[in-house]
Amino acid sequence: MTTEPRRLRNYINGEFRDASDGRTIDVVNPATGEVYATSPLSGQADVDAAMEAAAAAFPAWRDATPAERQKVLLKIADAFEERAEELIAVESENTGKPLELVRTEEIPPMVDQIRFFAGAARMLEGRSAGEYMEGMTSIIRREPVGVCAQVAPWNYPMMMAVWKFAPALAAGNTVVLKPSDTTPASTTLIAEIIGAIVPKGVFNVLCGDRETGRAMVEHPTPAMASITGSVRAGIQVAESAAKDVKRVHLELGGKAPVVVFEDTDIAKAVEDIAVAGYFNAGQDCTAATRVLVQESIHDEFVAALAAAAAETKTGAPDEDVLYGPLNNANQLAQVSGFIERLPAHAKVEAGGHRVGDKGYFYAPTVVSGLKQDDEIVQNEVFGPVITVQSFTDEAQALEWANGVEYALASSVWTKDHGRAMRMSKALDFGCVWINTHIPLVAEMPHGGFKKSGYGKDLSGYGFDDYTRIKHVMTSLDA
Repeated sequence: MTTEPRRLRNYINGEFRDASDGRTIDVVNPATGEVYATSPLSGQADVDAAMEAAAAAFPAWRDATPAERQKVLLKIADAFEERAEELIAVESENTGKPLELVRTEEIPPMVDQIRFFAGAARMLEGRSAGEYMEGMTSIIRREPVGVCAQVAPWNYPMMMAVWKFAPALAAGNTVVLKPSDTTPASTTLIAEIIGAIVPKGVFNVLCGDRETGRAMVEHPTPAMASITGSVRAGIQVAESAAKDVKRVHLELGGKAPVVVFEDTDIAKAVEDIAVAGYFNAGQDCTAATRVLVQESIHDEFVAALAAAAAETKTGAPDEDVLYGPLNNANQLAQVSGFIERLPAHAKVEAGGHRVGDKGYFYAPTVVSGLKQDDEIVQNEVFGPVITVQSFTDEAQALEWANGVEYALASSVWTKDHGRAMRMSKALDFGCVWINTHIPLVAEMPHGGFKKSGYGKDLSGYGFDDYTRIKHVMTSLDA
């Protein structure tokens, strides 16, 4: 007996709606390769309706006190905790991720991040007032920017939604959020949860494809466009937003160098790097997938990493595995293509192949013998593939680490404190981890340089991105 795909819907002005023209997109479970839902393919009329709702709701939400907004965000965090098992089930079907991984690695930080921004809502003070001209007092006001058009990616649909709506709502903005066309299910559930708590129009969800996202960014209503996605998508958003000088917040690709020096504890480094490289099937802009190893320990390190890859498991969401499938058929083809196009001097030490013929699973892979200008070193694979290069000294390690177009995250592995400090200063990346890779906390910023984009997620810096600064000057003689 065939089960009918469930119908996902947009959430606009406090109610769920189909696309105005009835168009839909099939949604595929990446663990099975089968269609399990349909979602709206939203067009201009839907974008107009969502933006109108967000604009109408903005004045009252802007004027709510920080304490009132904090109370709302805390209720949202509580509701996420109360409905955690629903969120886990939907996100696992949405992405193919292991159920236990979503339960332990995503729900707790998401709830914590919402609560962090609930607290930040009450910290919107400006600099102190003062007299900088005789007879005049200057005051700094920090205000919300307005309606925010936000586009979330498919690698962490729930968590990236939180990273976008939580600071925006806390600062007093209203939101129109679009999930990826391959992973809309958890975002529509989030809309149900949030919609029961916030005033109508404050939070809206539009499902659709890249044209839907383009229409959102080019719409005259939003004051800000925020996207987490590919460099290509980020460039297009920046180009579209430039037409009416919208503020833009971009968190794009990464190619994180993992620099391992000869004094490192090899066993510990391999264990941690394998997890940080294969976690979420390597579908993470900060993933530890570009390893640079000092030549004196290169062979030992590669052998140990290949052994770790062989022991790493991928499989169905209900199995005891580190990671699930790649997100979609196109991503499977992309990862496979990188391996198929490897140069003759490269060597596949582990993996390098699809797993099974159902779903989009790919084996944990290690590739050695690579050169700095190889495609797989320079470009983001976004899959469970760790590359290894051999360097001679600190200068060469730094040159190669910085020698890519991305600049999001990096790590240094050494017992030498001075070396760690020199490398952390010279590495041209928005984050440098020392003797670890991938931990994130709500209090610290996440964001990169170069083609990894600009603006910060998380932390007070990320909160600041969703506000604007106004100078008010008053005459003391009036």
